[in-house]
Amino acid sequence: MAVETVDVVVIGMGPGGEDAAARLARAGLTVVGVEARLVGGECPYYACVPTKMMIRAADALGEARRVTELAGEARVRPDWAPVAARIRAEATDKWDDTVAVERFEKAGGRFVRGRARLTAPGEVTVSAADGERLFRATTGIVLNPGTEPAVPPIDGLAHTPFWTNREAVAVEQVPESLIVVGGGPVGAEFAQVFARFGADVTVVEAMPRLLPGDEPEAGDLLTETFQTEGIGVRTGASAERVDHASERFTVRLDNGEALTARHLLVATGRRTDLAALGVGAVGLDEQARTITVDERMRAAERVWAIGDVTGHGAFTHVSMYQARIAAADILGDDGETADYRAVPRVTFTDPEVGSVGLTEATARERGLRVRTGLAHIPSSARGWIHKTGNHGLIKLVEDADRGVLVGATSAGPVGGEVLGALAVAVHAEVPTERLRQMIYAYPTFHRAIEDALRDLTG
Repeated sequence: MAVETVDVVVIGMGPGGEDAAARLARAGLTVVGVEARLVGGECPYYACVPTKMMIRAADALGEARRVTELAGEARVRPDWAPVAARIRAEATDKWDDTVAVERFEKAGGRFVRGRARLTAPGEVTVSAADGERLFRATTGIVLNPGTEPAVPPIDGLAHTPFWTNREAVAVEQVPESLIVVGGGPVGAEFAQVFARFGADVTVVEAMPRLLPGDEPEAGDLLTETFQTEGIGVRTGASAERVDHASERFTVRLDNGEALTARHLLVATGRRTDLAALGVGAVGLDEQARTITVDERMRAAERVWAIGDVTGHGAFTHVSMYQARIAAADILGDDGETADYRAVPRVTFTDPEVGSVGLTEATARERGLRVRTGLAHIPSSARGWIHKTGNHGLIKLVEDADRGVLVGATSAGPVGGEVLGALAVAVHAEVPTERLRQMIYAYPTFHRAIEDALRDLTG
């Protein structure tokens, strides 16, 4: 097998991998980008983009149903066909990455479709349709392998036709009934979308509340909303066994309850197979869940890692942030280093739940002396004006010794947008006293930050 020498090989062309590879290629390096699936990764084909199109449509239905309380009468007849058509045509190009490949090649890179594996320091072997290729990277290798849906070892599950997010995004018809195993962001978003389009939905979450990684108040708020909308919620309950017969799933829980539905969606996290990636060849632990990197994304000698695999959040924005830092380091720029104090995250349910930085629990676990402030959106001027659909809250987490916010949650009709102001405050470590001195536009949703600050002082 002939050896091809290049400057950089990028393994995995998700959002971060594609961005890093294009930056390096535009800088004049010879760059090979390798991807076995679709260039662009999970985000444009199975996650961020198509799911938010689904959510936009579901939210329109939800808002239309609220018209009676505000402006008269509206009759809504859900129709999934335009949603499915938009996902195929606008979001995914029918799950064709030709445009993305061409975009990378126009930046000066070379694309290879196949599965890549580290086989020696500075060496990558790619198994492609036309055989194996061996690349030697003289400058370095960037690892951006992404993640796959994690399937829990539930008795009976493996051999059933369950869905992950990939199958759920591509549905042509709304399921008649659906059980969602996993009450995190992915499970919660799909649950509400399908329920608003007419499915009978139940969510099962092993932890005590929905959105277990967020503030408890946010999980409780979403549970209340789901129950109001007719979505079943089972928290503190684990699926012990799954059966599939006569085109129906039966999920047996550890509390003795048995749930049945036409379809089953498993949304219990993501995983990466580091052994298959061959990281042991460069001295990394193949049994680890993530790859440890420094503040410049360095994982080993002439090896950089970015994205989900680094363990700093499975978010497109984190992956692209890391890509910028890694590319700069490869090019010899000693500037920016990674800072994860203010990583924002948004669950696009209705209400939206946006969070940044530490939760109250994680702040206390780190030994901080914590003060919290809480404001309820319905009690704010804009919440009162908004009326129906105004469920939400703002929670602030302050390091009382330094007088700065270390975390915040914004849940409400535009919770993810209000989060922007709080993310700036956490990132820049703006003193809470300075935040109290700001002028907040009236009557906006973000004005409730003022109420939460008052609660913080109280």
